[in-house]
Parts: sequence; C-alpha cells; structure tokens
Amino acid sequence: MCNRHQFRVGLCAIGLEAYWSQFDGLEQRLKGYLDRLVGGLAQPEVQVVDLGLVDTPQRSREAGRRCRREEIDLLFLYVATYALSNTVLPLVQRAGVPVVVLNLQPESAIDYAAFNRIEDRSAMTAEWLAFCSACPVPEIANLFARAQIPFHQVTGVLGHPGSVSEIQAWLSAARVRAALAESRLGLMGHYYSGMLDIMTDLTLVSIAFGLHVEMLEVDELSALAAAVGASDLDRRLADFQRDFDVRPDCPPQELLRAARTSVALDALAAQHSLDAMAYYYKGSGNPANADVMRSIILGASLLTARHIPVAGEYEVKNAIAMKIMDLLDAGGSFTEYYAIDFNDDVVLMGHDGPGHIAIAEGKTRVRPLRVFHGKVGSGLSVEMSVKYGPVTLLSVVEDRASRFKLVVAEGESVPGPILEIGNTNSRYRFPLGAHGFIQAWNAQGPAHHCAVGVGHLAPVLGNLAALLGIGFHRVC
Repeated sequence: MCNRHQFRVGLCAIGLEAYWSQFDGLEQRLKGYLDRLVGGLAQPEVQVVDLGLVDTPQRSREAGRRCRREEIDLLFLYVATYALSNTVLPLVQRAGVPVVVLNLQPESAIDYAAFNRIEDRSAMTAEWLAFCSACPVPEIANLFARAQIPFHQVTGVLGHPGSVSEIQAWLSAARVRAALAESRLGLMGHYYSGMLDIMTDLTLVSIAFGLHVEMLEVDELSALAAAVGASDLDRRLADFQRDFDVRPDCPPQELLRAARTSVALDALAAQHSLDAMAYYYKGSGNPANADVMRSIILGASLLTARHIPVAGEYEVKNAIAMKIMDLLDAGGSFTEYYAIDFNDDVVLMGHDGPGHIAIAEGKTRVRPLRVFHGKVGSGLSVEMSVKYGPVTLLSVVEDRASRFKLVVAEGESVPGPILEIGNTNSRYRFPLGAHGFIQAWNAQGPAHHCAVGVGHLAPVLGNLAALLGIGFHRVC
C-alpha cells in the first residue's frame, strides 16, 4: 500500500440517549458490542478512530468535527439500536467521507423462549432493543437519499464470518481509494498514434481517481542513462540473473543496454516519487531517446514487481488498473487478447512487455527480439505466464454515465501450450466459456488492454467503484 497517508477509518455506534435512563445496562451492553467491532477492525495498516456511542445531535456534531481533525478515509456507522436520523445527519455531513452502515445484530436470532420467559417488561424491552439494529436503517436510508449522500450497507450478525468478510471487503476497497488519492502517476512520451481507445481526459482521471499526474520527459531518462556508472551496471546485471531466466542467446551488449536503462528508470521513479507510470515514445531522430526506449522492458518489469506498475503504449487507464491490482496485492500485469483456442475453450492473452514478474508461473524468461512488432527497434523482451489458479481481469473503461467504470471478469489461469515469442502470454478459462467471455467483455466497450491479477477480487472492486462514485460491471 501507498504509505504517504496513514489509512484511518472512523467507527461509531448510534443509539438514543432517552433509552439509557429507562433500561438499566443497555448502554453498557451496546458499548461492549462497539468494543468488539473496534477490536475486529484493528490491523497494522488500519488506524481505527473510535468515535464512541453517538446518541444526540450534539454528540453527532462533535464526532463529525473529530472525523475532520483525524482525516478519516471511511466511516463505519454501526446501528446498535434504534436511533433518530437527526442524530446521524450532522456527523455524516461533517465527516464528508464514504459511509458504510453496519446493520449487525448481536446474534442471528432472538431466543424467543427465553425472551418470553422474562417477567420484567422493562427488561424484555431492553432485550428487544439490543436486537433492533434493522429498525432505523430505512429512516437513515431515506435521509441519505434526500440529502444526496451515498451510503453502503452490511447487514448480518456481529462477528459472523460472512459479516466480517463484507466489512473487510469495504476496508480493502477504502484503502485502495485512499492510496490512489495519494499516488503519483508519471506519463512519459505520447500516445501510440492511432489507438483512439486508449486516449483519455487526464483532468477527469485526476477528478475520478484522485491521482496526481506528473508529465515526464524522455530526455530526462536519456540523461540519467548516460550518467549510470559501472558499479550500478554490474549490480543491475546481477539483478537480471537473479530475477530472470536470461536465455543464452541474449547478446551481452543488449543486457548492458537494458541494465543502464533500468538503473536510469529507477532513478527517474525515485526523483518524481512515482507510484505508477505509462510510457510510449518512438525516439526516431534522437539516438539517445531511441536507445532507452528499445531497452526499457526489463527495467519496467522490475519496477512493476516493486509496486510501481508500468504500462506501455502510454495506456493511462490501464496504468490505473494495474495500480489498483497492485494495491490489492494481486499483481496487475499488462495484457490484451492474443488469440482464442476454441478447442480447449480458453482465451490466450498477453503483451510484448513489460510483465509482472512477481506473479509469473516460474521465472520470467528474457529473449532477444529482432523486431518489436509495430514499434521502433529491437532488443530484449520478457516471456512469462501468470501463475496458474484464480485470476481477475480489470479494465478501467470510459463511460458517459459515470465518467469511468470498472469492468471485471473472474476466471482461471490454466497450464497448456503458449506462444513462445518473447511476450507475456497466458491461457485463461472463464465460466462463460471463451466465446461467451469475449462477447460479454467486448460489449462493455473497453480499451483493448486490461490488467490481470491473481485471485478473485470482484466484490472488492465493486466496492471500490462504489466508493469512487464510478460505474461497475462484472462480466463473469
């Protein structure tokens, strides 16, 4: 995760102050439930701001001001019992962050027999009030709808694995949203001429995802490459031997060129504090620029594996998709359709580099290419398949209704023959089948690139889209 900002989540319980003097022990019982929630949220990467039990408009305003002071990223509103909607509004308005309403009962059901044996009617009512979390949620939802305040819900049982899983999915999504808002996306060069699908409005990118966009000069990378010393070159060549399967036919001069550009790329990323990057540049007419562009793939692959994803062809939207997957510890490798194997019912997908070597099945191979198809020059490229097992494809797609939308498909990376052409390449099987997946994915109007990561992540990505206020579509 991006660590420039400590991820903070606010948590409060809501109730009605009038109950405490009427029902002995109810307030303390509900505070005990809140303590359980605080303990459940406690993680090394999460700072929980415990706002306590909010039961009056005055305490609501105080809690809202504290949310601002503490710079929380997400507010969990635990409905401990019935609460008035005017107790909720001041808090949420002042907090100004996404809200998740926790409609959680202490147990899956009231013990009716034990409940009906209670002789004291007051004690009976107190027992019921400890279970009536669902009661005020429509009132709160009505308020939020009329105030145009987006909100989300978790309905279930306190401490139940299903409820815990839903809460964790919201936490993961909120952490990604917060990290994106602190991230710096470097753009070097220009769009690949003619690829109209990947061109995008950078202002809208910053508005929708909170990213800072830093424009970079290829000349800066060339100058850094020219200044690389012999000791740095030797260390990077050793890195290549450790991290890659360098094939014997790789010319030594190409490995030197790639090592020099890799060291320079690291320096460029450090100087500009980059968290992600997209690039493309022909370099024609300028030998120094052409030199770094033709030798960038290995260095970009190493950066990607070190949580600074690098997308080729100036694919801004896919650099964001890769960063989202990286923040979820899923990888995020640059990919596109290669072919369809109708016999095995799989889709072959890959790209000509860089690749995410940290999610490769085995060591990533380095091969020399006499030509970079559709690009200038020749040099070294990477060949790998994504680890076998569950995977998620993510595309950041422009959308008229919501500016952007996340298009997601869950499938599986499976073994089998691939195209050994010095590119990343994997075989993916989807529940819809190869034909059904292709039809459904294309119908969403994505750019031709996407990011692939390990694991099934659709629920978290759906939550992220909701928190960002953009669209979401799950293909499979």
